[in-house]
Amino acid sequence: MLNFILTIIIMMLASYLPRVIPLVFVRKEIKSVFLKSVLAYMPYAVLASLTFPSIFYSTGNLITASIGTVVALVMSIFKVNMAIVAVVCVALVYGLGFVI
Repeated sequence: MLNFILTIIIMMLASYLPRVIPLVFVRKEIKSVFLKSVLAYMPYAVLASLTFPSIFYSTGNLITASIGTVVALVMSIFKVNMAIVAVVCVALVYGLGFVI
């Protein structure tokens, strides 16, 4: 339970600090398009880097987790609704858990 709470706190800080630090230390408007885009996408990158590794260890079977991840990535390339992707991949990995 402590590990779970610690993970939540780290994710909160990782997404909150990159937005607050420029606000505190930079009083003028940021005019650099590159810097604006880095600050805009940083929370998503940090969140992805924290959650992506746990995808492969969540099922206890690396093969089923990898297949589910590949299916989710392919469905996201075709811009399938996120709720449908989640339901399909959970059902797929659950079903593969009985086969493999």
